[in-house]
Amino acid sequence: MTKPRILIVEDETALAEIVRDYLVAGNMEVETLSEGTRAVETALGKAPDLIILDLMLPGVDGLTMCRELRKSSDVPIIMTTARVEEIDGLLGLEMGADDYFCKPYSARELVARVRAVLRRRPLAGRGAEDRSDARLQIDA
Repeated sequence: MTKPRILIVEDETALAEIVRDYLVAGNMEVETLSEGTRAVETALGKAPDLIILDLMLPGVDGLTMCRELRKSSDVPIIMTTARVEEIDGLLGLEMGADDYFCKPYSARELVARVRAVLRRRPLAGRGAEDRSDARLQIDA
């Protein structure tokens, strides 16, 4: 079984290293970037299985990056940020993030969220079985 490929886009180097270490210990391949300028190109070129994306980045901010990625990719995105206002979370989710996680956070919980999103991923398209001949019956 291949290891999931995770791209972390986080300008706080110490935090990115901690998260990377937890993900690697969880049997995942991880690449980190510290600014958003190259992140869209990297994400589209390397096709990660999931992106952990900081909202406030130097260069291109996380919302702009998320919007750009959504134009041509359905890669799952977990947005992380120090912004804790409800409107910020709503905006992140509306821009295309699959999850929104406020700092400070537990690296173990972030890994659990990554695993949860990746478990749903095959159902979202990649590797999903064609069930066009299946019948769905709903009892009311």
